[in-house]
Amino acid sequence: MRIASVKLTKFRRFEDLEIQGIPETAKLVVLAGPNGSGKSSLFDAFLLKYKFEASYGLAQDPKYYNRTDSDDKNFSNRIIIERHGGSIFTRGSLYVRTAYRNESDFQTTTLKRHEPILNQHSLNRLIYNDATAQINYARLASQALENVFVNEKNSTTMSEFRRKFVGEIHDPLQRLFPDLCYIGVGNPVEHGTFQFEKGTVKGFFYKNLSGGEKAAFDLILDIVVKRANYANAVYCIDEPEAHLNTRIQGALLDELMGLLPGESQLWIASHSIGMMRKARELYDADPGAVAFLDFSGHDFDQKTVITPAKPNRSFWAGVLDVALGDLAKLVAPRMVIICEGKPIGAVNGKSAEHDARVYSTIFAEEFPDVTFISAGNADQVSRDSLGLAMALPKIAADIQVKRLIDRDDHASKDVTDYNKRGITVLGRRHLESYLFDDEVLTALCISREKEQDVDAVLAAKKTAICESIACGKPEDDIKSAAGKIYTETKRILSLTQVGNDRDTFARNTLAPLLTPGMSVYDSLKKDIFGDCPRPHGNAR
Repeated sequence: MRIASVKLTKFRRFEDLEIQGIPETAKLVVLAGPNGSGKSSLFDAFLLKYKFEASYGLAQDPKYYNRTDSDDKNFSNRIIIERHGGSIFTRGSLYVRTAYRNESDFQTTTLKRHEPILNQHSLNRLIYNDATAQINYARLASQALENVFVNEKNSTTMSEFRRKFVGEIHDPLQRLFPDLCYIGVGNPVEHGTFQFEKGTVKGFFYKNLSGGEKAAFDLILDIVVKRANYANAVYCIDEPEAHLNTRIQGALLDELMGLLPGESQLWIASHSIGMMRKARELYDADPGAVAFLDFSGHDFDQKTVITPAKPNRSFWAGVLDVALGDLAKLVAPRMVIICEGKPIGAVNGKSAEHDARVYSTIFAEEFPDVTFISAGNADQVSRDSLGLAMALPKIAADIQVKRLIDRDDHASKDVTDYNKRGITVLGRRHLESYLFDDEVLTALCISREKEQDVDAVLAAKKTAICESIACGKPEDDIKSAAGKIYTETKRILSLTQVGNDRDTFARNTLAPLLTPGMSVYDSLKKDIFGDCPRPHGNAR
């Protein structure tokens, strides 16, 4: 059975809601949206309609179901559910699990015959507890006994029987939790509970499972126990991701889809990135097999029509906003600055992205939402040879991208032209001009409690620059003198473990000393970010 459309009038959250256009090919329907947007209310409508059409009787609490304070019980005209093929709900055509599925422990010591599954339907609303582990244990244990003495072939060995009896639950559970092995129901009249092995631990009882293990086990167990009775049904699970980490969430959805019988259809209401990601993978493999219904951004006090949404960038932005809140904005940086330096892959890890790593260290505290990326020499950065400036804004909405190059020997007119093209040029010749600034070297001496050596270090720097000039280098080319400054500073201050060469010394020892409050920090900050104190005038 598969649902084609839904119309709800003055029902719970909805004044007038229509869901249209769900294709018959949709085996999975995903309800996305924040808390309070009506996803559970939709499942309540399904459940109420099912109980009426399948002759379970109607619940007697109209004030729960009605949008207004009314005793109107005429729900049948206010809940219209069209199914592909025109069928109505019959017993076994709707399976519902609420978000309240926790059952921490149980123990059974007796066996008894249970009523047929479809004769019992105690769940009335999506706000009710939905603990089924103990009931399912009793059903499995009594069914195992009946199978042994009545149903199983005489040729079946006990080991074959155990494998068949346990396998439907064991296999999907172990794919989710490789170190967890479902053994079976144990002895139902003594310590009657599910038994497992975990790692090297034998006799691991149900009560010892983690919350996530219990949550996944419960969903798998319940479908395995009931799917023969719900062979062609609409399966609805509210928040199937509860208690599970993101990696397990998507894998669980995959297992649930694998357990779904026949032409059944699975509906999930979820805030989970893991579930959504897996649903997107299934959509990419077969777009007609998955329908996303977005409940966010609607005014349900007015007539609302929802049709399947394409999982495009706008849809995923909403999903991330619901799932992560403010953290969603941290997934992608607010600003990316493409700077000079050899990119990863172009050189070994030691010197890769040198400039980017230095800038990131210097501005980590004041600009935590800025990411620096090295993309080659000045020409490569200005030409955007890696395509980063073009691609990044398309990958992450509202991201700001800047390109930054050293001043080098660029004339003032060249700098003006670069600025017109949106390329920022440092005020000094290169990054080393800031790192080996007198203020930074002074801070180094102070940090090593060798303030008395400041003059000697600065004199050594001056000598190194003079030697560089004598070799034909410009007087502001600190980079050419940096190697000598590095070796002399190490000698004067008796430094050890501060970097094996000029670049590692600058990156690991000097960059952390270039901090807010220094004139050189303010100069570098202004060169990169301009007069605006933070990108977009905002800090996190």
